[in-house]
Amino acid sequence: QVRLVESGGGLVQAGGSLRLSCTASGSLFNWPGIGWYRQAPSEQREWVARITTTDIPNYADTVKGRFTISSDNAKNTVYLEMNSLKPEDTAVYYCNVLARVGGTWYPQERWGQGTQVSVSS
Repeated sequence: QVRLVESGGGLVQAGGSLRLSCTASGSLFNWPGIGWYRQAPSEQREWVARITTTDIPNYADTVKGRFTISSDNAKNTVYLEMNSLKPEDTAVYYCNVLARVGGTWYPQERWGQGTQVSVSS
């Protein structure tokens, strides 16, 4: 399995922006998809955004229009640009490689350490 490393988190005020980065021990782009997820305190991990070889980027409704996922193959890095941040975006953010089974995208079982994003009101 691929070892993932997330970075770029921090503390920002509401309305601010952050750019998260995701890189890996192997090539991220050997996989058909890469996703960003987040987990808030006392909450389950939830999917945020996805970029794949077959579809346009996809976003959870809660972040659509504010977050943008992109990739740089030469740098083996996937980014999550987050704008107009809200306090409810506060969470640990994770990336993961994805495989598609039927019509559903699944992350690998191994997760990185994540990067903390905190948004103050």
